[in-house]
Amino acid sequence: MTENKAEAKQLQAIADRIRINVIKMIAHSGTGHAGGSASIAEILAVLYFHEMNIDRKNADWPDRDRFVLSKGHGCPALYAVFAEVGWIPQSLLWTLHDIDSPLQAHPELGLCPGIEMSTGALGQGLSAGIGMALGARMRKKAIRVYVLIGDGESNEGQIWEAAMSAPKFTLDNLTAIIDYNKFSLSDRINRVMSLEPLADKWRAFGWHVLEADGHSVAAIIDAFDQARKNKGKPTFIIAHTIKGHGIPTIADTAGSHSISLTSEQAVDTLVAMECPQEEIDQLLRQMKEKK
Repeated sequence: MTENKAEAKQLQAIADRIRINVIKMIAHSGTGHAGGSASIAEILAVLYFHEMNIDRKNADWPDRDRFVLSKGHGCPALYAVFAEVGWIPQSLLWTLHDIDSPLQAHPELGLCPGIEMSTGALGQGLSAGIGMALGARMRKKAIRVYVLIGDGESNEGQIWEAAMSAPKFTLDNLTAIIDYNKFSLSDRINRVMSLEPLADKWRAFGWHVLEADGHSVAAIIDAFDQARKNKGKPTFIIAHTIKGHGIPTIADTAGSHSISLTSEQAVDTLVAMECPQEEIDQLLRQMKEKK
């Protein structure tokens, strides 16, 4: 585990800001995918502010590590990260879903700095990540590739085709993470299509499998450290998370998948999340002006 408590505290603060901004973005937009955005906040905070080799001044730096958000509906959290990194201004977050905005309901390559692949259709991100990892190796680049998939998304057959191919090419520069919040769109996955025994399945496909508390910054850092040390096969991290984590009243429910918030609901939610009052007041003004 990381021994740097100051860094862990800083990363947790970033994750908390990501969740707050997700709620503000969705409240301003009128609707949005909250549950699957909130469950990946710590994972994204660790990736972009600890793990990945990126240039905060240049999202297109050629030698950057790559990240693909295969479960594209979680993109409000990704946009919030881009604002934290400095690739987009904070003010752009309040244009989520606007027709001319680069911040659409799913990531679209070419619209917003930092997006490595369009992921509106589920199941395709891991295949793209394999191509990126292969390309890096062919060019003899020390580039690592990270792909975040969903558990509901794992019902897609293409995920399992990709799971077969990555070990064949011994892609130890590839790490896949599953946001294992135990929900798909409409219900718990054990009632829709169970993935268990999940770890055994990925091991059988030839992956180095790790498990971690997806809301523990220290545990996530430790898992990525172990992935870097692994040689000869790709790594699969099962991040145990809670859908809608940190959002009162909707955490661990299918109803958190996509939500709409009245002004009153937005205020109550943000107060419970310890959002600064001046930010809440600003959001209310913005929501009133948008009407």
